[in-house]
Amino acid sequence: MNEQNSSRQLIPLTQWANHHAYPPIGQLRAMVFNAKKTGFDQCIRRIGRRVLIDEAAYFQWVEAQNQSSK
Repeated sequence: MNEQNSSRQLIPLTQWANHHAYPPIGQLRAMVFNAKKTGFDQCIRRIGRRVLIDEAAYFQWVEAQNQSSK
């Protein structure tokens, strides 16, 4: 496993609020639901029915959204 992947934190969607104040769980669920349309699927890892958010990929996605709106 390379160094980048070993340091990634995968946060269960239901525990996101324990780590970050934004987005709230309801909005995060909507983002997961529409992930293929918005590109948010790059932030999601699934293990069975469990949805995990790749924290580093999430912040990269946020920056990319910010850049595209300028």
